[in-house]
Amino acid sequence: MKKNSVISQEEKKGSAAFQVFGFTNKIRRLSAHLELHKKDYSSQRGLRKILGKRQRLLAYFSKKNRVRYKELINQLNIREIKR
Repeated sequence: MKKNSVISQEEKKGSAAFQVFGFTNKIRRLSAHLELHKKDYSSQRGLRKILGKRQRLLAYFSKKNRVRYKELINQLNIREIKR
């Protein structure tokens, strides 16, 4: 997945959408790592921390811009947050 396909040119590195994209890539990479190394508890903890960060950021983003939030979760193929 390329950044250009998800993040527009106007959005900077500090934007919520860019950060969600980065966290999603880290989550996918760590998930693949944990499939091979099931007892890597440090990575499991890191994955849970990143999941929490992304969840909080998505909650913020859904309050600020609901339309862009819907587009983002569809493009990244992630589930909507629970309210």
